[in-house]
Amino acid sequence: MQPKNPNFKNTILKKLEKQFFMQHVECQLTEIEHGKVSAEMPIQQFHLQQNGFVHGGVTSFIADLVMGFAAYTMVSENEGTVTSDLKVAYLKPGIGQKLIARGYVIKPGNLLYFCEADIVCINNGEETLIARAYSTMCSIKINP
Repeated sequence: MQPKNPNFKNTILKKLEKQFFMQHVECQLTEIEHGKVSAEMPIQQFHLQQNGFVHGGVTSFIADLVMGFAAYTMVSENEGTVTSDLKVAYLKPGIGQKLIARGYVIKPGNLLYFCEADIVCINNGEETLIARAYSTMCSIKINP
């Protein structure tokens, strides 16, 4: 399947300039491919909940982010994506130095994009799957 926007990487890189929350939590995209986006973020104290695990909201944020941008790689230049629904299954506590999320479009459509993501924690070099997420992303018309 050919991209509707052949310049999707540059379009996303430009959008990242206005992703102020991503910048605040030091999250960055590490891979941008058609239908697939990865991100990573160093785990800091303000990312943790009261038991010292990565907060569930942080996990859902990074999952939503990679799935949204994965869908964004598939829309045309005058479209964007928004989350229609999001489900996160928390599998293990997030303990470590870094979060990595890998998001994929598993079924593209004209309006809806069904996505999934794996979220892993890196602890002393070992990768542990801590969550799996699913979402439906909806394309919307935007002004360029």
